[in-house]
Amino acid sequence: MSSNLPLAGKTIILTGSHKIQTIAPYIEANGGQVKMFPLIEAQELVSTEDEMRLTQCNDYDWLIFTSQNAVSAFVEKLTRFGVPSSTIQCKIAVVGERTAESLQQHGLAFHFMPTVYSADVFVQEFNYEGRALFLRGSLAKSTIADGVGADEWTVYETVPSSKYIEALHEALIAEAEPIVVFASPSSVEIYAQELVPMLDWRYVKFATIGHVTTQALAKYGIAPIVQPQKYTMKAVIEQLILEETKL
Repeated sequence: MSSNLPLAGKTIILTGSHKIQTIAPYIEANGGQVKMFPLIEAQELVSTEDEMRLTQCNDYDWLIFTSQNAVSAFVEKLTRFGVPSSTIQCKIAVVGERTAESLQQHGLAFHFMPTVYSADVFVQEFNYEGRALFLRGSLAKSTIADGVGADEWTVYETVPSSKYIEALHEALIAEAEPIVVFASPSSVEIYAQELVPMLDWRYVKFATIGHVTTQALAKYGIAPIVQPQKYTMKAVIEQLILEETKL
C-alpha cells in the first residue's frame, strides 16, 4: 500500500453493526487499515402482531424509517408473511442515504429525506398530512413520535455484543494511534463499560457519526477528532482524510 495515500499508517476501528462496515473498501483504498469489532447487534423483533401490523401499513399515509436495520426487519416481516413490497402504497420518509438505498434495493421508493440526517432536523422539516407510522428500533428515542405525532412500531432490537471485547482490547493496545469510530450512543456506552476499565480514554482517538453520539461521548469528557456535518460513515472517513491532508 502506497505511503502517499492519506490514511496510510492509520488503523480505523469500526464498532457498529455489520451493516455499517461496508465502508471498509473505501478506507483501504485510501491507505487505511480496517478492523471490525461490533459492540452492538441488531435483530428483528418478532411479535404475534406482526401480520396484523403489516396489513395496517396502507392505512397510513407515511411510513418513517431512520435506519437500515429497520428496513431489514420490515423486509424480513414482508418475506415471512409472503407480502410483496409492491403492495406498500403509502409514501415513505427516511433519515439518511443508506436507509434510502436499502429501501430501493428491496423495491421500495422514498419520498422525503431531511437535509441533515438526524431526527431533530427530520421533525423540523417533515411537513405532512394524514397519518404516519415510525418503524423504530428498541432504543430509539421519542423525538420523531413526539415531533411529528407518528404512531410507532418497534421492528428490531439493539443488543450489546461482548464477543469482540477481548479482541478489541488487544487491537487497541497493539496499535500506536488507533481511531475508533462510534455510530451510535449505544456503542459509546458499551465501550465505556467494557473497555475503559482496561484502557483509559486518553490512549485512543475517536470519531463519531451525529451529534447525539458526540453527546454520549461528551458525558465522559471526551471530544471526537471528527464529527462531520453529514451523518454518514463515508463522511467520517472523508473528514479524517481531510484532516490528514492538512498535516
